[in-house]
Amino acid sequence: MATWDDVRRCALALPGTSERPSRDHAHWWVGGKGFVWERPLRRSDLDALGLQAQEGPVLGARVADEGVKAALISGDPDVYFTTPHFDGYPAVLVRLDAIDATQLRELITEAWLTRAPKRLAAEHVGDADKRP
Repeated sequence: MATWDDVRRCALALPGTSERPSRDHAHWWVGGKGFVWERPLRRSDLDALGLQAQEGPVLGARVADEGVKAALISGDPDVYFTTPHFDGYPAVLVRLDAIDATQLRELITEAWLTRAPKRLAAEHVGDADKRP
């Protein structure tokens, strides 16, 4: 089970990342672009999901494309989901209390890679290749 502290730690460990709120919710940025964010469900989201109330914290995360989004959701629907609000948008919603630390770190890193400036992303990937 992941927490907002885990999200914060993973996101801020990536080069060039900052945290600043957007609409009064936590949001992590790189190169002026958001890549992961706190995403409380709206009434329309709850209605679409058939829920009366939100069932735990929800993280929004950018993904490379709709194919990645579909693969995550079909591969682990207890963790990843979407709502009609995100139709056609390369982002997935995550049940934070259902994702493990490894999945969270991979998701945040991949989200960061989709938004980071190309040079920064290439340097980070190159540095990762040199690690033992």
